[in-house]
Amino acid sequence: MTGSLDPRAARRRYVATCVLFWFPIGLAVTPLILLFTQRGLALTTVAGCFVAHSLTAALLELPTGGLSDVLGRRVVLATAGILNLVAFTVLGLGTAPWLLAVGMGLLGAGRALAGGPVEAWYVDTVHAGSGSEVGEVGEQRSSESESELRTGLARGGTATAIALAAGTLLGGGLPWLLGLSPGLVSGLGEFTGGRVLPLSVPPLLAAVALSAFVFHVLTALPEPAVRPSATPRAVVAGIPATVAGGLRLGGRDALVRRVLLGAAATGCALAAVELLTPGRASLLTGAPESGAMLFAVLACTGFLCSAGGSHLAPLTARWAGGGERAVLVGLATGATGLLLLGATAAFSGPLATGCAALAYAVVYLGLGAAGPNENALLHGRVSGAGRATALSVQSLALQAAGALTGPAVAALPPGPTPWIASGAVLLAGSLLWLRRPTPARLPAPAPRDLVAGGRSERGVA
Repeated sequence: MTGSLDPRAARRRYVATCVLFWFPIGLAVTPLILLFTQRGLALTTVAGCFVAHSLTAALLELPTGGLSDVLGRRVVLATAGILNLVAFTVLGLGTAPWLLAVGMGLLGAGRALAGGPVEAWYVDTVHAGSGSEVGEVGEQRSSESESELRTGLARGGTATAIALAAGTLLGGGLPWLLGLSPGLVSGLGEFTGGRVLPLSVPPLLAAVALSAFVFHVLTALPEPAVRPSATPRAVVAGIPATVAGGLRLGGRDALVRRVLLGAAATGCALAAVELLTPGRASLLTGAPESGAMLFAVLACTGFLCSAGGSHLAPLTARWAGGGERAVLVGLATGATGLLLLGATAAFSGPLATGCAALAYAVVYLGLGAAGPNENALLHGRVSGAGRATALSVQSLALQAAGALTGPAVAALPPGPTPWIASGAVLLAGSLLWLRRPTPARLPAPAPRDLVAGGRSERGVA
């Protein structure tokens, strides 16, 4: 099915797609570690299952982006939903460690497949509806299309964060609610032969919710007519070309390079926050269980602050005088929050705790405001033929930097040092945007060319 939607209709469907994909993930992931330990897995085995997820997502990030650019957005998105559906079913019912590792690997594959196609679909649809995907080097898209794009990406980021927050709260609270009825729990266990525990209910509900996502993708997302239909031979031949083009992105365009380096700095910041916050929460409450509950509340707060930042992204761009300056403001705000978390790590008491909570919110607010503006800039330099690949490269930069940051942060002495180090990295990422804005230009429709013109007329840094 092909077709063209009004930009506002495309925005609504894009937001709905974000909610339908990310709400089940928030619902299912929250109780996973406790579910694995209740199944009898040691913590080292649990860590191995999550490594299977991370490695699968990283290895498939670029190839699956190329697959979306060659086959189309809709089929890849539907496949991602089906893989996640199967993964959550396996994780909810599986008991053997190898089966749980397979489930996490499938989840990583689904995450990689969904890394860019939904956003690429939205951008393609807006361009097709407004006629702004032009074919001559140097011709700029209309200001109306650019404004719509930034607004839509911001709404999508807001919807994603709210969906994750709602899923996190429900996924954490549902097992507790089920535990209030021992008769229901024992009856459920007897009926399923002990396979369904209260902690396995959220992943199973997530699988059911993902069936709605797959149906929505297949019925509500018409494929924009931005590429010819691919033959099986073109699919095989086209994926390596788009992957190779994606790997050349950072070297051919200064603005794209800054976007990728900004994503890497964001990955470092998020990895540090996710690694250090649970231990800090546990120290604050005095017990691992209450610390875990506090961390869940903080995670939900972070998602909501990220949603607020994404919603404010267009306003930030107008206030700062452009998308590039808005990225500078967002990343610098996030860095300020991290540095404040480092400063408060050396102290205790209500004042330090309150300042730390405020700083945590500021980190996610700043990163939420920077993200849509970074992506809008990236789309201004990438053609429709390589859009999902470009998003996959950006996601890979974030994930790879985060994977490298974890061991480095763990090796640093506890206290303020890890927080300050990660804040300094994010601050350095923001300073990359301290330069004269680069004019956004669209690429000529050359085959397998991903980035516009390689260099701008002003020269590149």
